Amino acid sequence: MNTLSLLDYGVFLLYFLVVALYGYWVYQKKKASTIDSKDFFLAEGSLTWWAIGASLIASNISAEHFIGMSGSGFALGLAISTYEWMGAATLIIVAVIFIPLYLKNKIYTMPQFLSVRYDERVSSIMAVFWLLVYIFVNLTSIIYLGAIAINAISGIRFEICVAGLIVFSLLVTLGGMKVIAYTDVIQVIVLLAGGLLTTYLALTLLSEKSGMGSNLFTGFSLLQEKAASHFHMIFDKSHPYYKDLPGLSVLVGGMWINNLNYWGCNQYIVQRALGADLKTARQGILFAAFLKLLIPVISVIPGIAMYVLHQQGLFHQEMQNELGILKPDHAYPTLMNLLPSGLKGIAFAALTAAIVASLAGKANSISTIFSLDIFKKYFNPQASEEKLVRIGRWAVIVSMIVAGLVAPALRTLDQAYQFIQEYVGFISPGVLAIFLMGFFWKKTTSSAALAGTLLTIPISAILKFLPSWTNGAFPDYPFLDRMSITFVLIIAAMIGISLLKPQKHPSSKLLEIDTSMFRVSRGFAFGSLIILGLLATLYIYFW
Repeated sequence: MNTLSLLDYGVFLLYFLVVALYGYWVYQKKKASTIDSKDFFLAEGSLTWWAIGASLIASNISAEHFIGMSGSGFALGLAISTYEWMGAATLIIVAVIFIPLYLKNKIYTMPQFLSVRYDERVSSIMAVFWLLVYIFVNLTSIIYLGAIAINAISGIRFEICVAGLIVFSLLVTLGGMKVIAYTDVIQVIVLLAGGLLTTYLALTLLSEKSGMGSNLFTGFSLLQEKAASHFHMIFDKSHPYYKDLPGLSVLVGGMWINNLNYWGCNQYIVQRALGADLKTARQGILFAAFLKLLIPVISVIPGIAMYVLHQQGLFHQEMQNELGILKPDHAYPTLMNLLPSGLKGIAFAALTAAIVASLAGKANSISTIFSLDIFKKYFNPQASEEKLVRIGRWAVIVSMIVAGLVAPALRTLDQAYQFIQEYVGFISPGVLAIFLMGFFWKKTTSSAALAGTLLTIPISAILKFLPSWTNGAFPDYPFLDRMSITFVLIIAAMIGISLLKPQKHPSSKLLEIDTSMFRVSRGFAFGSLIILGLLATLYIYFW
């Protein structure tokens, strides 16, 4: 039943008040000191490792996971978990290599890195790219998925859901990064608790409907038995969803490009660690990597359970849209509607926590890039700290409103999670290429980086649409493979341009590097080995 009881609303109101009051307390506590732009955008020096780790996960996990990834779990199975599990391995690389380079060179935004290593042309073009992607792909899809989920669970009109999410997110975002990060700790606790509760319901319901009683472990055994095809991590070419997850490319190909770009070159994510010292940043990132291993349990497993229940003849009407077409993204809301009063309120709060935390993090990154890399650089170089913070807040408000207006246009999507991954992947290969070349090859020139910046979208678009333009004469590669091809072509182009036209004064555009900064503590090394061991076990068992 897609309504909330008074008890559910009471539980949600309690969650809302806790987050709002705690956020206000954090804001008032910090307000005693003079706020500057670094404090507002980065919470410089004031975040603990657990706040950084929780904020990374809260910002990463959103409706696209609860709704989109669960929908992909319904359609594809456990293999969609590779985004999460490979993300855990990627976080270790980011902590060891990327973060030390940023902190050593006092990098606060990704466009700033491009400006320091290359030039203003590269920096400005990528700043615009990032703003467009953050607003029209990420922010828009989060609002859309969140609104349809809340509508499906509560019966509240879609438009009101959009407006409510925007207002709630603005309350958190306008307080700055410190408020976002510390309220994210509450958000993570709520979303994990609510997510685990929904997974428990899914597995016990499956056990019950199979006449085995309400047993969690029996439910999981039945899941593996009745949906054996959904428990393979690596697809072969005969698999109907091979194009979504093309075999070994998830281990040695495009998945690395996707993850390294997302976790290492993404303002939205990296920003949480840029205001901390190296030790604290690494501890927070490692904590996030451990939490990342849990995400498929709360997002993918419920989708697979709904697949089995649907195959058994249940929830046919609930899993269809108004045209009678099966919609995998309806799996999670349908499951949440089965929760009893009170518990449904907890799950509803968990979903809202994931959406709001992600919206707040994304909006803060938009305001950071716009304020520091566009407004200050091109409109008002002498802008005061107070002015930058005020402009940042207006950037948050405007971007949220624009995304809210665009969100309804996504109603035609089937699997929203795959849509997000594919179209963000249009710029990922170029971004990663110019970052890695800037890190590791001193001869990389600004002209080469500019070429890489400008080539990434055209090459990605040609590879995607050429098969249809040529009526199938050109191979229709899976999008992860297209990312690999684009990445290799851009690297080759950058090497060629750098060798043909060397930089006149290359030393002025090099990063400061001290090899000692790549050394890690024994504790970090031990934690990393545990994560990598768990990943190896999971992939071997579910191959």
